[in-house]
Amino acid sequence: MKKDNLKSQYRVNGQIRAREVRIVGDGVESQVVSLGRALDMASHQGVDLVEISPNAEPPVCRLIDYSKFIYQQKKHQKEIRAKQVKVEVKEIRFGPQTDDHDYNFKLKHAQGFLSEGDKVKAYVFFRGRSILFKEQGEVLLLRFAQDLEEYGKVEQMPQLEGKRMIMFIAPKKVVKKATSAEDMPEEDAPVKRQPQQKAKKEYTGPKVEGETFDD
Repeated sequence: MKKDNLKSQYRVNGQIRAREVRIVGDGVESQVVSLGRALDMASHQGVDLVEISPNAEPPVCRLIDYSKFIYQQKKHQKEIRAKQVKVEVKEIRFGPQTDDHDYNFKLKHAQGFLSEGDKVKAYVFFRGRSILFKEQGEVLLLRFAQDLEEYGKVEQMPQLEGKRMIMFIAPKKVVKKATSAEDMPEEDAPVKRQPQQKAKKEYTGPKVEGETFDD
């Protein structure tokens, strides 16, 4: 059975050890009372006494149904995780003498990564005696950063770490374009069509005195 780590974070009712606590809750005036008094108040209201700030002086306890409290905490944590943006780091590797074709190929990939909100870790790998061309590798990375200026900003300038010269580029914030009809050019906006009116059928049968067939 999976252990609920959230429940283990809070003491409730008889698990609380402080002699005095500050009680809070819906419709409850914040006040410092003895632990026994707080437990009596919780019992009288048909709720639990939950210690929410154990390090405060005195500890703060909330009068609330424990199951409801845990549900609220889980919901809050879920909302926080949903708002967090997961940023991945994509690696782009160069050699100190990368040709233009390979460079442009990797530049296109980096543009795609940054557009999707990912970071780019671009580095030049020096094999053997190619470390002598470290200045050439730095120039290549700076050129790379300049060509990606529209998509991202340099988070870390080129730095030599062992046999690698590494640079980090973070994505720029992209403003979503409006796609509503009001923001479209007049020629692109959808045209509202008027409902077609059905033609009236003419009655051709025998007419009866006092009756009309206009409708």
